[in-house]
Amino acid sequence: MNEVMYHNPVMLQESLEGLNIQPNGIYIDVTFGGGGHSRAILSKLKEGTLYAFDQDEDAEAQNSGHSNLVFTRANFRFAEHYMKLYQTGPAQGILADLGISSHQIDEPARGFSTRGEGPLDMRMDVRQGQTAADVVNNYSEAELHKILGMYGELKNARTLASAIVKARVKQSIRTTEELKNVLNPFAPRGKEFKYQAQVFQALRIEVNQELKALEDLLEQSSRILGPGGRLVVMSYHSLEDRMVKHFIQAGNLEGKPEKDLYGNLLRPFEPVTRKPLEATAEEVALNPRARSARLRVAVRTDYKKK
Repeated sequence: MNEVMYHNPVMLQESLEGLNIQPNGIYIDVTFGGGGHSRAILSKLKEGTLYAFDQDEDAEAQNSGHSNLVFTRANFRFAEHYMKLYQTGPAQGILADLGISSHQIDEPARGFSTRGEGPLDMRMDVRQGQTAADVVNNYSEAELHKILGMYGELKNARTLASAIVKARVKQSIRTTEELKNVLNPFAPRGKEFKYQAQVFQALRIEVNQELKALEDLLEQSSRILGPGGRLVVMSYHSLEDRMVKHFIQAGNLEGKPEKDLYGNLLRPFEPVTRKPLEATAEEVALNPRARSARLRVAVRTDYKKK
């Protein structure tokens, strides 16, 4: 399977520029996917090493076995653990292209997409237990209300949660089409697709614990990177982007800046991009997924948390 079929890397050149790659450096691509970003990074390395992470077995199959590449099939929330095992020095760059790959969306059997019927799965790592069907059929009404409102940002989350609970009493909801049949009566007219996408996003985030994984990665990044190292993060929805923005600007996920006695901000990163970078109109025309992408770049300072 080639890269174009698997996943078209978003803002590739901007990502490479953000990393400021040194030929002999240590870099980490925590979302290998189809390997597009990784291949571009490897093309700029000489004696350097790229450590790539991805929990999806389909992504693992994209590993070309490049001599400068070390691939690990694991969730990126464990990046610090593995980097300690590899006994490397401080890294010069971390790249995270968050969200879901085109391949995962286009494969009905994975259950990520609102297009085409498939099982309600949505696991990025099929080795884990809980699926989206488990969430839909087993979570309490209050739990469903919480994730639909928090992760899907639905205005009628409570009403929909109640409808799901009532529907599953008659018959378990096991496929994407069965779920969409429950959702559609509650979707704003003319915005059915967007509404479905919001619900699927909420379930996917819950199944894969995506925000907790991002939180773990951000907190680890200041320990993985050495001073001058670059953190490059691409997000696709406001929940992720807000977390990244707060962490870069304030050094914590709450976005509450702390200062020393001299009024200097106590944070491990300085933002390189004042505002997030966005894909060009030309790229969006070729790759519609790039429309929602927001790229933030930060550089590691020499600040150490006490």
